[in-house]
Amino acid sequence: MTDVRVRGALEAVLMVVDEPVSPEDLAVALEQPTEIVLETLRAMRDEYADPDSPRGFELREVDGGWRFYSSRLYADVVGRFIIEGQTSKLSQAALETLAVIAYRQPVTRGQVSQIRGVNVDSVMKTLLARGLVAEVGEFGGALQYGTTTEFLERTGMSSLDELPALAPYLPDLDDIEAR
Repeated sequence: MTDVRVRGALEAVLMVVDEPVSPEDLAVALEQPTEIVLETLRAMRDEYADPDSPRGFELREVDGGWRFYSSRLYADVVGRFIIEGQTSKLSQAALETLAVIAYRQPVTRGQVSQIRGVNVDSVMKTLLARGLVAEVGEFGGALQYGTTTEFLERTGMSSLDELPALAPYLPDLDDIEAR
């Protein structure tokens, strides 16, 4: 692999990781010697940190592993974005998924997917990230989810007993596989 391809491969891998990755693991993935990978990582880190051309990201070594992070220079912008993202409206898909969970909890992702007729994995990630749902148990090896106190606070309810009567129109969970 040429230097440019090693660099490109490192960027591609580091773009998708959510935890720092050791140079040894990166070397195995790239089929390159660890020393070449480490040398390239350090050169990339130094280039990205160039004050004459500030970037929105940094390459950092943390606890022996490497990962991309948003630049400290733009922490205020990132903070505003994250805070505004938390207060933005939920999509129709998220609202529908949240309704199924609220009315049928505890419920598995598979059950929610069957009720909605679509895959709900990405929507569930959003609801989990916003703290509106949480893992509440396990059924047949599948995680079960329910609403949180945050959900009640945001909807202005003091308990789930205040949900409007809709449950009779939803299928029974016994008729739906847990997955």
